[in-house]
Amino acid sequence: MSGDHKTFLKGSPSQYVKLNVGGTLFYTTIGTLTKSDNMLRTMFSGRMEVLTDSDGWILIDRCGKHFGTILNYLRDGSVALPESFRETMELLAEAKYFLIEELTEACHQALNKKERDAEPICRVPLITSQKEEQLLIMSTSKPVVKLLINRHNNKYSYTSTSDDNLLKNIELFDKLSLRFSGRVLFIKDVIGSNEICCWSFFGHGKKCAEVCCTSIVYATDKKHTKVEFPEARIYEETLGILLYESRNGPDQDLIQATSSRGAVGGLSCTSDEEEERSGLARLRSNKQNNQS
Repeated sequence: MSGDHKTFLKGSPSQYVKLNVGGTLFYTTIGTLTKSDNMLRTMFSGRMEVLTDSDGWILIDRCGKHFGTILNYLRDGSVALPESFRETMELLAEAKYFLIEELTEACHQALNKKERDAEPICRVPLITSQKEEQLLIMSTSKPVVKLLINRHNNKYSYTSTSDDNLLKNIELFDKLSLRFSGRVLFIKDVIGSNEICCWSFFGHGKKCAEVCCTSIVYATDKKHTKVEFPEARIYEETLGILLYESRNGPDQDLIQATSSRGAVGGLSCTSDEEEERSGLARLRSNKQNNQS
């Protein structure tokens, strides 16, 4: 504009100045603008030319939307940051331009927190290939529960309750994934084998158990696909897979000792059982001697 001119601004800290920031007008003191070490201090310390119009307004070619927040931060040393992610990003850009390091760092921290808070609590990957499935299973330190849903690949007709049971399996999968999402990786498979509904349980990269919910029923001259809902067994296998949360794996001696009484996998009988058997043998021997 024809009336604009550059000048060096000199004055005491208590002197008020008029600012036109992108068309938005502000009124503040030189002391506020030079309070901390930043670009505004350099502009209003008298060492740098500033552009003014014919009415004495100092022109700053920035958006004035967040300049009021900038001034409040310079006055008080702290300020309430915007609620929205976008406005915090806008304020960060202004803080960077004016070289206000503390406000820049505060905006970065607020943005990082907003990103963490926006992350979903429960993620369920939908695999697109067998290679991707193996990569997910082998790369996680968590046990894995996979549900195969292959409804579209059925070449037989369904029984009347099959669709209902299929939905129950899906609903149970959703409930378990919400409950154990922090401890177990849940994945869905819609491209797998000819099975229609099948649960697979993995620990340390190896399959530990499987629950197939599909069977073929022969009725008159037709074959029907029947989908089961073995809820108790699915719960049992899910709780069992939690044993594999530790990278060291479950205690094999404990599993063998609690699986059944007596010899397990080639193990000999326990000393208690040997004592019990020898006691029974003595009783039989005494009984036979008394009868003779």
